Amino acid sequence: MDGTIIDSTPAIVQHWHKIGKELGIDPNVILETSHGRRSIDVLRIYDESKANWEYITHAEAQIPLLYGSSAVEIPGSRALLETLESVAAPWAIITSGTKPLVTGWLDVLRLAHPRCLVTAEDVAEGKPSPEGYAMAARSLGLRRDGGEGVLVLEDAAAGVRAGKAAGFKVVALATTHTVEQLVQAGADWVVQDMRSVRFLGYGPEKGVVTVEIRDALR
Repeated sequence: MDGTIIDSTPAIVQHWHKIGKELGIDPNVILETSHGRRSIDVLRIYDESKANWEYITHAEAQIPLLYGSSAVEIPGSRALLETLESVAAPWAIITSGTKPLVTGWLDVLRLAHPRCLVTAEDVAEGKPSPEGYAMAARSLGLRRDGGEGVLVLEDAAAGVRAGKAAGFKVVALATTHTVEQLVQAGADWVVQDMRSVRFLGYGPEKGVVTVEIRDALR
């Protein structure tokens, strides 16, 4: 979601500054390890009493409401999602954010909602665990034969590792991490943004989406 479909970095920074102030912890220390990870896993490190879904879902639901004007879509993401929706192709969002956070951002930016949404609350272990991606693939009825049936689009090193651990091919967007970090995490391709992922067609009889990866950085 964040870093592939939207860029809400300023909003997330403000959110963690607010949380850091509440906890009496330097927010910059939290931000060093928070990207691409579930809030519940981050808060377990700093304050176990806040590492519960009631606190986290409430806090994350406020982010699009308080800081919605600071988020923008990643170039190319709207066009790709609208195209996938228009042909009823199988696609999902697998995110470390909570459901209120994700649906809030999609509503604020008026982006397509996926039929399959796997959020932080749905999995026992967050990224880099492959659990979320494996769950989504099962829900969509996608094959796992050598990873040929699933393409993961990610921006965080933890997410890249999760996609590869699930056995899938991974396109990494260099929107929040360096090319070198994404390559080291195991990305099959690294691109600048979603404009490099070009939709070519969808064969509903086989459930196959065909895309072209253009202008790869690595």
